[in-house]
Amino acid sequence: MYNFAEALESIKKKGLYREMFYLDAAQGPHTLVDGKKMLLLSSNNYLGLCNDDRLKEAAIATIREFGVGSGGSRLTTGSYKLHRELEERLARFKGTEACLVFSTGYAANLGTIAGLTDKEWVVFCDRLNHASIIDGCRLSGAKLVIYKHCDMSDLENKIKRYHTGKGLIVSDGVFSMDGDIAPLAEIVKLAKKYSLMTMVDDAHATGVLGPNGGGTVDYFGLEDEVDIQMGTLSKAFASEGGYIAGKQILIDYLRHKAKSFIYSTALAPHNIAVALKALELIQKEPERRKSLLEKSRWFRGELVKNGFDVPTNNTPIIPLMVGEADKAVTFSRILYDEGVYVPAIRPPTVPNGSSRLRFSIMATHTDEDLAMALQKSIVIGKELGLI
Repeated sequence: MYNFAEALESIKKKGLYREMFYLDAAQGPHTLVDGKKMLLLSSNNYLGLCNDDRLKEAAIATIREFGVGSGGSRLTTGSYKLHRELEERLARFKGTEACLVFSTGYAANLGTIAGLTDKEWVVFCDRLNHASIIDGCRLSGAKLVIYKHCDMSDLENKIKRYHTGKGLIVSDGVFSMDGDIAPLAEIVKLAKKYSLMTMVDDAHATGVLGPNGGGTVDYFGLEDEVDIQMGTLSKAFASEGGYIAGKQILIDYLRHKAKSFIYSTALAPHNIAVALKALELIQKEPERRKSLLEKSRWFRGELVKNGFDVPTNNTPIIPLMVGEADKAVTFSRILYDEGVYVPAIRPPTVPNGSSRLRFSIMATHTDEDLAMALQKSIVIGKELGLI
């Protein structure tokens, strides 16, 4: 019998034990965590739409019309006209021929990579890609080749060494823990040079980056250049689910090969309705993106100005590097006691020695919210010897 108690004790000693915190109110700049009013600076609710009245009204109206559950998988009884509408609108939004909606973003990555590739393929994967990408590669049986984070020289060297026929380069668009943007133009250039397919996970970029909010493909102006665009509906879109956008032939193929699509219950209609309304607002209210990025630049700049180790990026994900897990947990706990909720990110989510606080800005945070979090962080940072 495996000794779970001993294993958990070892996790605790390493500062890696994880507790669950429970929200008692909606996601917004401020919320209730276990009954305590908190400034929320850790949510992926980038555009602040999770508690938007227009999205709530869309959900309520759809529940009245379609009920609360989808009743089955997409290929049995779970496909509604709302699914078709969302897939058509997302395809236009992403500049592709077609789109396929999955139950989660994790399922979209897992099912697409495992359904598309097999032992005859080589998949070139950034070292900091999301776990769902890694799991999809391993499940597929393809040869997995990891290249150094955003290092195009290392990627090309490994393509030369390992590429033999069928190949795919896959990268996050915005990396979820570091907040930096993949060099997508260079990735596309290498893919064309060596006849490889490309896939970008735009979970943290869609709705946030690009002149139209389309994500990193939009940001770099690479429409028609990336073969597979993955995204989620659970971050800027304030709903649930994931999707794959690409050519019609690819989407038709994945409907037959992506097991996480075939064997999962479809998203409930009200989740689709919320995503449709969010997409409408993303396209009609570009000022949300502008405000979000301006606030993010200010907060990041002030952290750096005060001596914190904060990597340079252009996104709302702002990692304050601490180093050791115990110190990151202490920083997070003191902030929590001061009314600011920013969990510590530790291994295995990030590499050993790179534990951090992951600040995540919303468009609906006020200047006063951010100034308060900054001042408290400065005081704690000095106490912990970080600045």
